[in-house]
Amino acid sequence: PIFEGLPQRGGRGQGCDSLAQTQRTKLQHRRARINQQINKEMRMRTGAENLFRATSNHKVKETVALELSYVNSNLQLLKEELEELNSCMEPTHHGQSSLNDVPMIPLGLKETKELDWAAPLKVRRSRRWCSDPAMRAPSRNKAGLELLMEYYSQLYFLDNRFFSPHQNPGLFFHWYDSLTGVPSHQRALAFEKGSVLFNIGALHTQIGARQDRTTLQGVDCAIEAFQRASGAFNYLKENFSNAPSLDMSSSSLNMLVRLMISQVQECIFEKVLLLGAQSNFLAYLQLAQEAARVEEVYSLVHQTMAQPHVKDYVPFSWTSMVHVKAEHFKALSHYYAAVALCDCPSTSEVDFPEHEKAFLQFHVSTPEGPAPSLLLRDQEARRRLGKAHLKKAIIKHEEAMRIHSLCKILRKMDILQEVLSLAHKRSLNKYSEIDHEEDFFETAEAPDIHRKWQPLPILPGSENRIQNKGAWRSSSLKPLSHSTNGWKEVVKRRETLVIPSIY
Repeated sequence: PIFEGLPQRGGRGQGCDSLAQTQRTKLQHRRARINQQINKEMRMRTGAENLFRATSNHKVKETVALELSYVNSNLQLLKEELEELNSCMEPTHHGQSSLNDVPMIPLGLKETKELDWAAPLKVRRSRRWCSDPAMRAPSRNKAGLELLMEYYSQLYFLDNRFFSPHQNPGLFFHWYDSLTGVPSHQRALAFEKGSVLFNIGALHTQIGARQDRTTLQGVDCAIEAFQRASGAFNYLKENFSNAPSLDMSSSSLNMLVRLMISQVQECIFEKVLLLGAQSNFLAYLQLAQEAARVEEVYSLVHQTMAQPHVKDYVPFSWTSMVHVKAEHFKALSHYYAAVALCDCPSTSEVDFPEHEKAFLQFHVSTPEGPAPSLLLRDQEARRRLGKAHLKKAIIKHEEAMRIHSLCKILRKMDILQEVLSLAHKRSLNKYSEIDHEEDFFETAEAPDIHRKWQPLPILPGSENRIQNKGAWRSSSLKPLSHSTNGWKEVVKRRETLVIPSIY
């Protein structure tokens, strides 16, 4: 048989944890149940609406209208339950709180239905088809990614060997929207490929979010995972069009790419913080600029989430979390600027040229008071500017805490509240430490800090190349493991997804 030895869309095997009761797997099972209920309610609503339009009996219309109100109410409750499920952000570890404990935003996998390829391909399977699709519960590790990548690679070969560009496999591919649970089904194989690719990116986000970012190894793994997630979503955005569901639309994918890059930038800041063994002037300036860069990218994501096509789709907890992080990291940038000015000794003559050059490029606008060359040598002037930075840091910390308090789901995250409170108290303590009773002057406005910018590579969706065996061994088509350009070899033409048919 042609599929002998190849992993199928369904079935338990390596990379599948359909029976493992991990926290994320339990959430995915709940997601599957909610999606099925949404599908059922939408079918009932469609039938009721058709009956309402078709009947002329007044009593029947009243009964149907009442039933529609119940169905719409149930759909709203299911939508709220799914939104709360999508807002689950697990902490990195359960030890003592630190500034590296801010939760990341993972993306849930798209749910699907079991699929039987035997009929359209008119081949016999050599093994029994299992009832639990492995696609629904891939393990959050290298094996789970290989499982999804291998199936994606098989779809590419099926598309090239068995189906012409104008021929479909004769199957309906059923997938549920990742955030809303709205079902979609199509006959286009591109829909199946795009949905699998979306899940590859989503699985990378889950792997990145579960890393212990209090260690260098955990931070490095998180950086790579979020970069590869952004690569998968970016590839999907550039190579698939006419998305059948909102989660695969261009605007949503653009938001996801920016969100993943922001989380990469946050991990880079955490790595710099972990590596900051040298508590000197230049090291603190670098931390401040890295924090300012994180604030900038999160502000851009927040603006993207506020756009009309995305605002009503993205969970409110996501928008709130991104806004909180933007304010939080802006506060951190001003805090580390104050530490550099107040805690580090006056610049020596040997280091002065290097420090002056870095300080001249540090602020967006020249701060009030003496010239930078004089300020670095004047401890009192440094204290005053540091006090101005701390004042701005405290204001931004309080704004982050205010935004956090407005979201019911974020208020339930004790770890996030502890991190925000810890950072706020630290700034208050530092302000009290440098504040003098004889300070009668009004604190000047601290200028914004230049972002430390460096281009971030968007990696392909997986570093692991697939070793396809069996059916394609003698084929002239090259499997993904042998391609020279990685992902670019997989799809050589732009895929077009058909306009969806919704239940």
